[in-house]
This record gives sequence, C-alpha cells and structure tokens, in this order.
Amino acid sequence: MNTIDTIIFDLGGVLIDWNPEYVYLDEFNGDREKMQWFFDNICTNDWNENQDAGYPMAKATEERVALFPEHETLIRMFYGRWVDMLGEEISGTVNILKTLKESNKYKILALTNWSSETFPIALDKFEFLQWFEGIIVSGDEKTRKPFDDIYNLTLDRFNITAEKSIFIDDNLRNIEAANALGINGIQFKSPKQLIQQLKNYNINL
Repeated sequence: MNTIDTIIFDLGGVLIDWNPEYVYLDEFNGDREKMQWFFDNICTNDWNENQDAGYPMAKATEERVALFPEHETLIRMFYGRWVDMLGEEISGTVNILKTLKESNKYKILALTNWSSETFPIALDKFEFLQWFEGIIVSGDEKTRKPFDDIYNLTLDRFNITAEKSIFIDDNLRNIEAANALGINGIQFKSPKQLIQQLKNYNINL
C-alpha cells in the first residue's frame, strides 16, 4: 500500500450540515412525501448541481420559474433562503480534521461542489475552512464532481500523487469517479465510521 500523504475532504455532508429540508419541511407542513416530490421534479439535485458548476443562480431561478410558474414562490425560496439551509458544522468530523491537521503528516485539502455565489457565506461562518492548504470550489472552476476535470485539476494544482491520496465524500458517485483516477476513496457515513476506515490506511487517530 502506498503511504498516504494527502487527505481531501468534501465539505457538505461531511464537515458541514447543509439540507434544504430546513426550509421546505415547514413550507410543506411536515409532509415529506410532497416535499420529496418537489425536490424530485422541480428544484432537483441536478438543477442545483448546475449552479455548483458555475451557472448563475438568478438566471437558473428565472428559468425554473418560467418552466413551473405555479411553483414560483417555492422555487424562489431555494436560493432566496439558502442561508437557512446551512446548518452547523459536523463536529465529530471537524475534530478528525483538526487532529489530522495538527499531526503535520498530511497535506489537507477540500474539494467541494458549491456555488461560488454562496461559498463566501460558509467561509465567514466556519473557522475550520481556514485550516485547509487549499479548497477547490466547483463554482469557481466551472466544473464539478463527478467529472474527471475537477479531480485532475485538484491533483495537478497541489502536486498530488493519486495513489498517495484519500478522498472523503458522502456521495458514492463521487468516490467511484475518484477511484477511477487512482485516488483512494472513503464514503463518509459518520465520524466514527471514518475513524475506522482511516485505520485501513494506517492512519490512527
């Protein structure tokens, strides 16, 4: 096994709790079935990820309203109340990040699908984002996970050997894309599980 020298963290769902349910569950009066229909058909994950790749949020909103005018109020809420979808840090993972950073054994980076328009809000809110040696934000790069371009850009920009790196993400699709380029991957499920998975790479916390 190659000695690991670089650890790359996803942010949302790994270190930061972001969830549109924080806004929409109340709007749907607690009806999860109706809320899920809205996410599956109107403000979909694919639609949101397009903005993560650099598409302007205002333009995306107007286009979606034009397609579904009967849902205008709910559509405008998605980015209009985006800050209310931003929860707190996932403290167990932040503690892992802190321990890894303080060990001075690894290059610590972040690779996130995040709109360049909203990422400054996170930078202001979460002090631990200053701990990274670098953060690749999809919205700045005009591409996103799981496309090869953003992984190759990360490897090249920070002079990373794929086989000596670990990428931690909650989305299996993104892990599989990293694996295809030779990057070791851990699908994040909980801080406790992450600690156990890191032991497979001789990283003991």
